[in-house]
Amino acid sequence: MDLQLQDRELLDRLGFTQWNVMQEQAMEAITVHPEVLLLAPTGSGKTVAFLRPIARLLNASVAGIQCVVIVPARELALQIEQVWKQMNTGFKVNSVYGGHSMSSEVQSLATPPALLIGTPGRLLDHLTRGTFSPSTVRFLVLDEFDKSLALGFEEDMSAIVTALPSLQKKVLASATQAVDIPAFVGVTNPQTIHHVALPQDEKLDLHMIVSPEKDKIVSLFKLLCYLSDGSALIFCNHREAAERTTRLLAERGILAAVFHGGLEQMDREQTLVRFRNGSVRFLVATDLAARGLDIPEVRHVIHYHLPSTGAEFTHRNGRTARMEAEGAAYIILHQDEPLPSYIPTPPAELQLPTDLPLPQAPEWVTLFIAAGRKDKVNKVDIVGFFSKIGKLEKDELGLIQVKDHVSFAAVRRHRVKDLLLRTEKEKLKGKKYKIAIAR
Repeated sequence: MDLQLQDRELLDRLGFTQWNVMQEQAMEAITVHPEVLLLAPTGSGKTVAFLRPIARLLNASVAGIQCVVIVPARELALQIEQVWKQMNTGFKVNSVYGGHSMSSEVQSLATPPALLIGTPGRLLDHLTRGTFSPSTVRFLVLDEFDKSLALGFEEDMSAIVTALPSLQKKVLASATQAVDIPAFVGVTNPQTIHHVALPQDEKLDLHMIVSPEKDKIVSLFKLLCYLSDGSALIFCNHREAAERTTRLLAERGILAAVFHGGLEQMDREQTLVRFRNGSVRFLVATDLAARGLDIPEVRHVIHYHLPSTGAEFTHRNGRTARMEAEGAAYIILHQDEPLPSYIPTPPAELQLPTDLPLPQAPEWVTLFIAAGRKDKVNKVDIVGFFSKIGKLEKDELGLIQVKDHVSFAAVRRHRVKDLLLRTEKEKLKGKKYKIAIAR
């Protein structure tokens, strides 16, 4: 097929009108050069930038795994896998990560995918077990590689690279400007694509709230009432603080979800689904949510705790004011707490009213369905079931996400109770599946 025609079809599948400059440069560099360093901020389309040329380089006549993508977190692995499936290249993809069923992964890899995405520990586990042959792997992508190193995966990553004897191309991707390439990767003179310094700061409004109390929960509460129905990502430095903050907000009547690395995988997935589809507007998270994750249209970033480095501050702020959108970030400081050196100029102080009403409850509620792709259930099946049996109108059903063994659907809050009653004893595609409100 004509390459230009393929490109136009790919744009349509991804919902793009055209490739941005960074994606065009990545296409040329990764196709031509054996070593590429891709530096671009979160939200700039970096995933597509490296997947697009990889798709063109894959060989349909090769039966084994041709490309391995190493990522620091399972959520990023799942996100890249989803983008690849959306591209509809015709090449199989699998993702492997801790917390996922090993037996299920082994079974999936029995028919090797062309593209394998995984976290360092789980990829090395499969290599050690001999689950797949490394001999056919020609392309290696290290996405957010600096984050993987910061999380202590250097030894695992080094062992993986050493176990891939036939590599012809290496791509390193990061959202950080100042990165050191580790020696074990064997990259000495990469073609660099540098787009970290996009004019994002010009679109970001930075504000400061001064808290008279060391426990800043009252200031956070007032700020969320002030922001009302705009989505907000609230950063804490530790899991315990994120849990406590979420609990204290709930005691004051504000619904928020919590997200950190200590949660079970299903809980993390459900939380992200609820935040994406608008059934929860406020997400209290650790820096796990600062990179890589596909969380669109975050209106506000709140630094309940400031990070230790300017790089992490930048990554957090990168969740808003993305691409062409504008956004705002807020710093909550105790009155005796100094500004870190990476914020040389104090932001404008925001005075918060004290008599604002609570934010209204989200108009959407997420429903959990205990069936997914592996059960031969797709979006069309769910839409038909909820429309015919549940009597939902088109505008009463929101975002639907179908995973391997579960699915999620956003439903208008006022229709949830009736829908659950109508579908309680009914079968979806000839089988009874649990349907409940996702927590």
